[in-house]
Amino acid sequence: MNVTSPVLAVHGIGNRQRGLDPVQAAAALAGKWQPNLARGFAAAGFTSPVPELRAAYYAHLLAAAEAQGAGDDERVESLSAEEASLAWAWLRGAGVPDPADAQGPVTMPVRQGLDWLARRRRVPVSLLARIAVAFAREVHAYLATPERRRQARAQVAEAISEHRPRVVLAHSLGSVVTYEALHAHPDLEVELLVTLGSPLGLPGAVFDVLEPGPVGGKGARPPGTARWVNLADPGDLVAVPQRLGDRFPVDLHDEAFIGLGNFHSLAGYLGTALTATTIAPYTGAS
Repeated sequence: MNVTSPVLAVHGIGNRQRGLDPVQAAAALAGKWQPNLARGFAAAGFTSPVPELRAAYYAHLLAAAEAQGAGDDERVESLSAEEASLAWAWLRGAGVPDPADAQGPVTMPVRQGLDWLARRRRVPVSLLARIAVAFAREVHAYLATPERRRQARAQVAEAISEHRPRVVLAHSLGSVVTYEALHAHPDLEVELLVTLGSPLGLPGAVFDVLEPGPVGGKGARPPGTARWVNLADPGDLVAVPQRLGDRFPVDLHDEAFIGLGNFHSLAGYLGTALTATTIAPYTGAS
């Protein structure tokens, strides 16, 4: 068994590393997350060396697709009509009912929906608003800009080709980019794909516009992927729907509990014993 193969993490929303080139940014993210992976392995009771974590970085490409200055504005009101529509699709997927009155600005249903969801889930509305804006803006920048989409997929494919990981951990929007990258590059082989807090199955906004598109209401397993595990915290509001097995041929879905105030972060997922035990057979952990 090759125990020197690194684990590759593909980041999700909110990970732009300003002031760093893509190589430096990938290294910075990997260094940031390595202690979290170590915590997860310790929680699982493993005493062998923790596998080295590498990262694929593409956030700079999505930032370049944003309107000038828009990426720094975290207000719901700063969303474009297309971004607000995507945010609303996410909120509906999370269970928010349709507004009684659709009059007013395009962002009004989003603001009302965030208030409803914050009360129901007992989380600060300001936190949900930041996530909604980041999700809508970055997912739209990826899906609506064909060249940026191709470049982001190429970045992930290049990282897989360079590092040759047995395990790829794809978080949040990174699960969408990785799914499409593996389909676009069928020569790439991954022994274990772990999607974490994935919105791949979000109807309308994500699932129905994937490349390749779903057939008969089902997405396809990337051709070079031997095993696919999906992990989601029950409170992860970005993982909509949580059980990807209803739409994709995943081999296993399991619930990872990462905390009420930390319900979507990659650091939180890496720090769980479940993530460690999921990837351990591929890393030689004991």
